[in-house]
Formats: sequence, structure tokens, C-alpha cells
Amino acid sequence: MDRLVCYNCGASYSFGTAARCTCGEPLWFETDDEAVSWPGADPGSTDAVSYGHDSLWRYESVLPAVAPVGLAAAAGGTPLLRTPSIETADGPRVHLKLEGTNPTGSFKDRGTAVGIGRVDGPVGTVSHGNMALSVAAHAAATDREAVILVAEDTPDSRLAMIAQHDPHLFRVRGDYGRLYYDTLDGDLGVTFLNSDSPLRVAGQKTVAYEICEAFRPEVPDAIVLPVSSGGQASGVWKALRELRSAGLIADLPRIYLAQAARCDPIAQAYRRGASRVDPVTDEPTAAVSINNADPPSGNRALAAVHDTNGAVLSIAEETLLAETKRLAAEAGIAVEPSCAVATAAVQELSESTELGSDEDVAVIVTGSGYKYESPETESTAVREIDRGDVPAAVRDLAS
Repeated sequence: MDRLVCYNCGASYSFGTAARCTCGEPLWFETDDEAVSWPGADPGSTDAVSYGHDSLWRYESVLPAVAPVGLAAAAGGTPLLRTPSIETADGPRVHLKLEGTNPTGSFKDRGTAVGIGRVDGPVGTVSHGNMALSVAAHAAATDREAVILVAEDTPDSRLAMIAQHDPHLFRVRGDYGRLYYDTLDGDLGVTFLNSDSPLRVAGQKTVAYEICEAFRPEVPDAIVLPVSSGGQASGVWKALRELRSAGLIADLPRIYLAQAARCDPIAQAYRRGASRVDPVTDEPTAAVSINNADPPSGNRALAAVHDTNGAVLSIAEETLLAETKRLAAEAGIAVEPSCAVATAAVQELSESTELGSDEDVAVIVTGSGYKYESPETESTAVREIDRGDVPAAVRDLAS
């Protein structure tokens, strides 16, 4: 797998010769249909599926890297769980793909694992969240130098998480959105595994392989996920195209993407009926990990939605915050608000009858909420109590 191709115009490149197509669109790896096959696991139950200690490397035949040792070998193989506690009477059966169980707590480990397994020398990324933490950790595990470029307003608590892996960590003043394009320069001496790099998309597509393998011989009716740069959405679409081309699935699940309403360039383009995504002026949002006003793979993510008859939804700020709390209280799953937009989207799609009670929906829960500071706990949720009063207080709760 050394050929890159443009989804938009079909132009082909050798790996390492281009970062993006001359038409302006991102590239991904070309995959031979003969390389695509199920690894041999028995068809899974759609009620609860987990491949235990298996990892994304079960799909090594469709990846542009060989399985490495150490941290990268543990990426992927995340659980897919039916979650009746958050379903509604008129809504679909909801299956949560828990990407927070990856080594550093997010789906970003899939792309980093493949990138680390393919390139030599120092690696870097432009990120102030999950991707920064993932690259720093995987570089440390392989004794590699890592260069992490974060935004000027990145909180100190998040910097501390990244810094524990001892990368070269830079807080960058200026137009942070343009840093992605600055790092496309091949003369920097560092391979940047950014949000939609071909290596990262190749690793991230394995989440859709796992979902479809769990449902085989059928597929879920829909896959719902948050979208930021468009890299993860591109990976899901790429996997579905590969599986259909190889004859392993007959139909493509509908792809639904969710954004925070305060920063929703892809959703705005979808509502306009456009095929191209324009930059927007964003507002502060709790969904900081998907706060991307000019997504580099926005057009490709939009193409994925159109190709699968899906949609892109904008989730109001109060809704995504409430959904974050609901998932913790009703499903026992801690997520950051950037993840909660996906299950909030399922709620809205159910209310509009876009998703019905006879359908199965896989929701990609992209990361763990335990890594990030939660909103202030309501004063009524925590009570101060003396030790001697514990028995009576517990008996009162049980009565």
C-alpha cells in the first residue's frame, strides 16, 4: 500500500510525494479489494460485542504499516455495547462504540498507531487535545522525539496531561488554524500526523471495520459520530467503501455527523445543499475538541454524508451539555461534550422520525470524559457528613 488517491478527482500519487492533491483535496491510501477480508471471527451479537484483547491490527492486510510492539499494538479492538438505558420508545436500538478504552483514551490512538508504525524519525501534530496526547504518548513508547503544537489558549490542565510524556511542547501565538497547512512543508524534518493525514485516516477507518464485523452478515442502519476536521468521518466512509467494493457488505450504513452549533461549518454547508464547506466564525463552546472553523477534510466528510444519504446536525450548547450529564447518569459513561453531540444527534433524529424503532444505530463515542475537567458539581450533589452519621444517612436512602 504505497499509492495515495484523491477521492475527488481520482489523481494518484506515490506515498511521500504529496500531502494533498493538486485539486486541493486530501488524499487517502488506495486499497486492493483482494486485501479486504474478515479476520475469521464468528458473527457477533448486536446486543453486546467486544473483541477483548484484539486490536486494530486484526485488519493489518488493509493497513499501510505492520503491527508494532508496545503501545501502538494495543490500539483499537474497543467494545460495542447495546445501551437500552438511553434509548427511547420510538427511537432506534443504540450501540455505543467506546473509543475511550484506547490506550490514551480516544479514537486518535488508531491513527497514531498506524502512523508510528510506518514512519521513522521525529513525529508531530497540531492539536490541543486528544491527538496531542496520543502522539506524545506513542512517541514516548517508541523512544521517538515528538513535536506538539497547541493553541495559545490551551488550558494548563490539558498541557500537563500532554507534557507528562516529555514531548517538545509549543504554545503557538497567531492564527492557529493555519498551522495545519504550515506543517505540510516536507522540509521540516518532522512527520506530522495531523487530523486527516493519510496514515491517520487509514488507522481510523478500522473503527468502521470493527462495527461492521460485529453486525455481520448485516450492517447497522446508521453510524453516528462527532465531526471536527473531517478525518474520522473520512475514515469511516473509506472503510465502508472498501467493504462494499470487496463484496463483504451489500449496503452502506447512513453516516450522520454531529457538530456543536457554535462551530458548525460542515452542518451549515449541508443545510445549504452545498458540496463545499466554507470557513465560519466560531464561538466558544464546551465541545472544544471539535471546535474547528475551517476543517481541512470538510468537503470529504460532506461527500460521505451525501453518498450514504445521511445528514449533518448542529447541536445546541445547552443540549450537548445536558447530554454529557445524561450519558454519565443513565449509561454510566463519562464523555467530553465533544462526544455527547453524537448521542444528542440520535435523539433529534429519532424525534424527527429519521431514525425508527426498527433500526440499529452505532454511535462512535470518540473519547473518555475522565481526562478533562468536568463542569462544577452542583452543590446538592455532594453532602458533607460526619463519620458517625453515615449509618443513619445510608438507612434513610434505603427507606
